Amino acid sequence: MPAVIIVGAQWGDEGKGKASDQLGTQVDYVVKYNGGNNAGHTVVVNGEKFALHLLPAGILTPNCTPVIANGVVVDLEVLFQEIAQLEERGIDTSRLRISGNAHIIPSYNRKMDAVNERMLGKRKIGTTGRGIGPTYADKMNRIGLRIQDLFDPSILRQKIEGVLAQKNPMLDELLDEKFDVDTVTAELLSYADRVKPILMNVTAELNHALDAGKTVVFEGGQAVMLDIDHGTYPFVTSSSCSAAGACTGSGVGPARIDRIVGVAKAYITRVGEGPFPTELFDAQGERLREVGGEYGTTTGRPRRCGWYDAVVARYATMVNSLTDIVITKLDVLTGLEQIPVCVAYEIDGVRVEDMPESQSDLHHAKPIYEYFPGWSEDISHCRTFADLPLNAQNYILELERLSGCRISSIGVGPDRAQTIVRTTLLD
Repeated sequence: MPAVIIVGAQWGDEGKGKASDQLGTQVDYVVKYNGGNNAGHTVVVNGEKFALHLLPAGILTPNCTPVIANGVVVDLEVLFQEIAQLEERGIDTSRLRISGNAHIIPSYNRKMDAVNERMLGKRKIGTTGRGIGPTYADKMNRIGLRIQDLFDPSILRQKIEGVLAQKNPMLDELLDEKFDVDTVTAELLSYADRVKPILMNVTAELNHALDAGKTVVFEGGQAVMLDIDHGTYPFVTSSSCSAAGACTGSGVGPARIDRIVGVAKAYITRVGEGPFPTELFDAQGERLREVGGEYGTTTGRPRRCGWYDAVVARYATMVNSLTDIVITKLDVLTGLEQIPVCVAYEIDGVRVEDMPESQSDLHHAKPIYEYFPGWSEDISHCRTFADLPLNAQNYILELERLSGCRISSIGVGPDRAQTIVRTTLLD
């Protein structure tokens, strides 16, 4: 059985949670390998909606072990709030496991997030303000706090004391606020007894599981266009959310990966600041937002909406070595007479079919569209490709051609069952 990585093939919010939830019914482990509670997944099971922020989608599937791996940054307050909310709805969360190498989001980094955005002014990134970026920065600066530090109080206190010696002067100057070492230490230590039962040597467990022929799905947060290296820098997240990040974020080597699945909407959205060549500012964009329910799972922010961008799709295929694409929300396009697809950019009068390396070029890129006939039939009950109207079939086939990767499944509604499977991902 394979190891499968699921990544966002656009700017996030593509429906990765639904894709990993569907695979989770057939796999042994679902592993979150990057990001934090800035990345929300919405999963609908039997008509019941679940908004997941920090927990992997596998938490909704019995007999599957959901894992928070070392590449994730963890807000402990949010973690246990989310666990409690699911337990109140009858979900068994006792299967959850977490890596001791995952970094903790301390309360002072949520404040640092606000400070950083304020200092950037008009150049702000548009972060969720959850402390994700400052925590990853601490990790790279080697002053971060890890889950394992909860079990050595003296070391934890020493680390917090050193960090606050750097951060308190800035917080005091800009926010008239300081953090007390003892208070922060006590706050974090209060979670130690609750974390200990779910602690696991994630790297060893996952590799042994693959040795034993078990199936592991790696669930990425955000998407390739938000990747710290390969996204629209600086308007990106702070982690490696491309397929390669699954390996560094879990300790499972790249030679063990069998399938890499990119998830993309049948159109495209993004949140926050940054370039977005196909963004719509008219009634069509508003229609996509309203019909698609394009509001952030975590923040509630309205998402910016635009037409499918095949340049982005080809780039995602290349950077991630995608073997498959999952298209979501095809049903949102029902009722359109024609559907534009961006097939290339015009930059300074020149047609460009590859993602430009220069962010200035991308900012000035104008989409070049091809137009495809739409359909009016309700497709929410379609369960095979042949069930789709001919124009919907042709639209999918054109996206497949333009994206350079096979489309293995198609979402025709929010529920777990509202999916057309063309090729199984677990061959």
